[in-house]
Amino acid sequence: MKLDTMSFFRMASDRMSWLSERQKVISQNVANADTPGYKARDVGSFQEMVEGSRAGTGLARTHEAHRAGSLDGTGVRVDEDRTAWEQSPDGNTVVLEQQTIRANEVAENYRLAAQLYRKGYELLSLAASSNR
Repeated sequence: MKLDTMSFFRMASDRMSWLSERQKVISQNVANADTPGYKARDVGSFQEMVEGSRAGTGLARTHEAHRAGSLDGTGVRVDEDRTAWEQSPDGNTVVLEQQTIRANEVAENYRLAAQLYRKGYELLSLAASSNR
C-alpha cells in the first residue's frame, strides 16, 4: 500500500514540502541581508498551494496588472514579501529578526507535521497488525 495515496499522508507530505520551500526562501533572504536593493521574498500560503495543485494550473491571474510571481517545481509561489517590517537606506527589505521568527515557526511546524505523519503510520501499522 502506498501511503501517499491516502489523503492524510498526502496532506502531511505536501505540508512538509511547502515548509521546506519556505525555509529555502528564508535562508535566501538571510544570505542577501546585506545586498543593496534586495527585496525580501516569501512563499504563498499553504492553502494556495493545495488549491493550485487540485486545479492543476497553479495560481490564476485575475487581472492583467497582477504579478504572477514564480512557481517552482513544487507549485509553491514565491513573490516579494509585502509584510517586511522596514527598508534600509540601500533599499534592502530583509529584517533578520523577522526572518529568525519565521525560520523558528517553520521548524516548529515541520516537526509537528513529521510527528503527525509518524503517528498516522504507527496507527495504520497497529490496525493492520492487530490480532482479532
